[in-house]
Amino acid sequence: MSIKLFQFILFVADQSKSTEFYRKLLDLDPGLNVPGMTEFELSNSVKLGIMPENGIARIIEEKTQHPANGKGVPRCEVYLLVESLKPYYDRAKALNALVVSETENRDWGHRVCYFSDPDGHIVAIAEEI
Repeated sequence: MSIKLFQFILFVADQSKSTEFYRKLLDLDPGLNVPGMTEFELSNSVKLGIMPENGIARIIEEKTQHPANGKGVPRCEVYLLVESLKPYYDRAKALNALVVSETENRDWGHRVCYFSDPDGHIVAIAEEI
């Protein structure tokens, strides 16, 4: 058995706002953008999904809390290892993303900056040192 696709999905307050944020940050158009789901194909086997909080809440509401209850609390980290960090950093700054840790060489061999997206998810942009 093998995994054909890895997709991680961020639950967001405003699908359109988050879609536009990631479209500009990634400099990539979504492969799917319909009410209830946006998908960015990051590689042949990895996709970033954007789903409205209220949409997933209808599916999980009986067993878990509504995702909006974690508003502003970092609930995940999206770690993107890229060829060159600077263009992503510049786009994040242009989007007024909150920088939570400036670019630094990290002891695991990457130069990384951290910021938060409009919903408070942590986004790390990294390049190899």
